[in-house]
Amino acid sequence: MLDNKKLVYFLCTGNSCRSQMADGWLKALSNDRYEVKSAGLEAHGLNPRAVQVMKEAGVDISGHTSDVIDPEILNRADYVITLCGHADEHCPVISNKNVVKWHWGFDDPAKAAGTEEEIMSQFREVRNAIKSRIEKFLTEGP
Repeated sequence: MLDNKKLVYFLCTGNSCRSQMADGWLKALSNDRYEVKSAGLEAHGLNPRAVQVMKEAGVDISGHTSDVIDPEILNRADYVITLCGHADEHCPVISNKNVVKWHWGFDDPAKAAGTEEEIMSQFREVRNAIKSRIEKFLTEGP
């Protein structure tokens, strides 16, 4: 049987935090209804704090890789969702005219300053905000 799952491609600047969390949440919450990928304009590596806060929420993203945007995946995606303004502004041209492109802006927790607890609090806040947005996507449909 042909796999008709819609492809959701989450994009961010470095593919280290927000796009990874969105990728993890959609995989965890969608019961395998979507093919999920994430990438960045650059690959900054997986942020250990992002891995930690997702693990606290019961989602393991430790096996994810930080990838640069793949034009082939970009052009077969059904949904391209940017998670930061930089990626939204600098997203490569998408030749697939049927793609649905959304921008969901979230603050970059990697830029948080303060004590470790304050920084982790920022990561948790962004993690929860992304989860809420993914749940909305899943309940309201595309």
